[in-house]
Amino acid sequence: MTSNIKVLQVIPKLGYGGAETGCYDLAHYLPENDCESFIVTSGGELTKFVNKEKVKLIRLPVHSKNPILIFINSIILILIILFFNISIIHARSRAPAWSCLIATKLTRRKFVTTFHGTYNFSGKFKKFYNSVMVRSDLIIAGSNFIFSHIKKNYSEFLNIKKKFLVIFRGINVDYFDPSTKLDNDEKKLLQKWEINQEKKIILMPGRLTSWKGQELFIEAINLVKIELGFEAFHAVILGNDQGRNLYKKKLIRLTEQYRLSNQIKFIDHCKDMALAYKVSDVIVSASIEPEAFGRVAVEAQSMEKIIIASNIGGSNETIIDEKTGFLFNSGDAVSLSKKIIGVINMDETLIKQMGKEGRKNIIKKFNVEKMCFSTYSEYKRLIN
Repeated sequence: MTSNIKVLQVIPKLGYGGAETGCYDLAHYLPENDCESFIVTSGGELTKFVNKEKVKLIRLPVHSKNPILIFINSIILILIILFFNISIIHARSRAPAWSCLIATKLTRRKFVTTFHGTYNFSGKFKKFYNSVMVRSDLIIAGSNFIFSHIKKNYSEFLNIKKKFLVIFRGINVDYFDPSTKLDNDEKKLLQKWEINQEKKIILMPGRLTSWKGQELFIEAINLVKIELGFEAFHAVILGNDQGRNLYKKKLIRLTEQYRLSNQIKFIDHCKDMALAYKVSDVIVSASIEPEAFGRVAVEAQSMEKIIIASNIGGSNETIIDEKTGFLFNSGDAVSLSKKIIGVINMDETLIKQMGKEGRKNIIKKFNVEKMCFSTYSEYKRLIN
């Protein structure tokens, strides 16, 4: 393959998160447009799905925050850049971004960063560490919320000569398509979850961590049960605790306290997230801190499911309130419970109509093809 543009993406691990799947999707899009594509990562579940004929995968411990390893990685990256004649280096996290910054300065190659999160900081040193994400030739924010966050907190590091823009994250709308799921597969999943299909299913996906709002969700479910007066639904909390055993035990105790053990199920993992959405009636994203983008809200809409999400962060951009989903007051269990009750009592025709509008919204604005094309177009501008 001959190409003027050779792109090396650097990411700590290639898992199933938003940054990782975006990296994976772009890496496979570029060869279709006569670009050579490279990924440097320490590993991850998605690495086994990388098409080695299209994408060159290189393993380095770029997940490490150890200053010595960061420097060693920068030396190895310099060798990779020179050997393969890389044109653009695209970093998607802070630790590898420092290695990339050093490497691109010494090799005089173009440097791109994507600011995927809010990256909390409590002091000047942490803020300086985070600032590497705005020291590139092209800074990409994953949402308008992140764009505003950068301007508010990192203005002293921003160079007006460097380009700074928003490219919304995208999802694979062909994968998150309700028409591709078989009834038999749905039945098998419900049997595995030990759930009665005759009742409504309320799904809350996301790793088990306090800021994702699982406690708030359980409180809201308790209020819904009190209001309805009977067990009219199942609630599923789908996500791994990632070693946060104490937090999961706390959630289980809370369900026992509210006598919701028969209604709330904890599921660690689901290989087919599109199928998980398909078998559910209502999807909830109850984050008590702003989501940089909010992938759950986008995936749910693509699956023509009603999403109820906190009115903070990226959800404000991905959901058209009362048209493709509903926003509730962040941190307010009463507000969330009222939205859930409203959806449970909604007319089926209206539910289907809202689902169709949701999918249209995602195909139009948050399609992975659009994300990849926009990023590729910026690469070309940067080189030219």
